[in-house]
Amino acid sequence: MASQDDESALPAGSPKPVHIGGESLADRILPHIKKILVMFVLAAVVISAFLVFRWRKQVAQERETMKLAEVLSLARRPVASAADMPEIPGVTPPKTDPTFATPKERAEAVLAEMAKQGADGNSAYRAAMLLDAGKIDDAIAEYRKGQAALGLDGVLAREGLGIALETKAGTEKDPAARQKLLEESLATFAAMQPDEAGVRRVYALYHQGRLQLTLGKRDEAKALFEKAKELGSSTDLAELIERRLAAI
Repeated sequence: MASQDDESALPAGSPKPVHIGGESLADRILPHIKKILVMFVLAAVVISAFLVFRWRKQVAQERETMKLAEVLSLARRPVASAADMPEIPGVTPPKTDPTFATPKERAEAVLAEMAKQGADGNSAYRAAMLLDAGKIDDAIAEYRKGQAALGLDGVLAREGLGIALETKAGTEKDPAARQKLLEESLATFAAMQPDEAGVRRVYALYHQGRLQLTLGKRDEAKALFEKAKELGSSTDLAELIERRLAAI
C-alpha cells in the first residue's frame, strides 16, 4: 500500500500533487444554502396557492352545475294534469315526476328554484321563463340585457324579445300603442339574424312574415315566407310556412 513517504520517491523535479478545483461542491453551496431554501419555500407556496385556486374553481363549477341541474329537473317536467293520464284496470301507472297543470305554473316553479339556488342562467332562458309566467315587462327587460350577446345567445335573446313585444302588443287596448309595439317587434325580428347563412335565419324571416301579415302588408309577408321557404327549414316550420302562403 502506498504511504505518505511515497512522495519522496518521486523523481526530482516532478510536480507535487494538489487538489484540483479548489473548494468542494458542498463548500460552494453552503454560503448560499439560506437563499436556496427560501427559493424552495417560495416555489412551494406558489404551487400550493395555484393548486388551491384550481381546486376552489372546480368546486365552484361543480356547485353551479348542481344548481342548474336542480332547475332543469323542474323545467323538464311535463305540463299535464292527472285527468290527462287515463287509468288502465289492473295496471299500476309508472312512478314519474309530478306534472304541472299549465306552462305558467311550471315557469313559476322554475323561477322560484332559480332564486333558491342562486342560479340565474343566461338572459334568454330566464326571460323565457318570465314570459311563460306572464311577467311580460320583466321578460322584455331581461331579453334586452342579452340581445347584444355574440353568437346563438344573442340571436335567441333578440328572437325572444320580438316575441315578448308581440305578446305585449296583444294585451294593449290602445290601437296606437299596439301598432307601435308590433312595429318594434318587426324591427327586432329584422335584426335577429342579418346573416343570410347564420343560425336561425329562416326563423327570423318567418317571424318577419308573420308580423307583416299582422300589420296588413300581405305582399311583404308573402315575399318573406317565400324567401324562408327557399332557405329550407325543419319539417315543422316548413309546414307552417306552407300554411301561411296558402292563406295569403
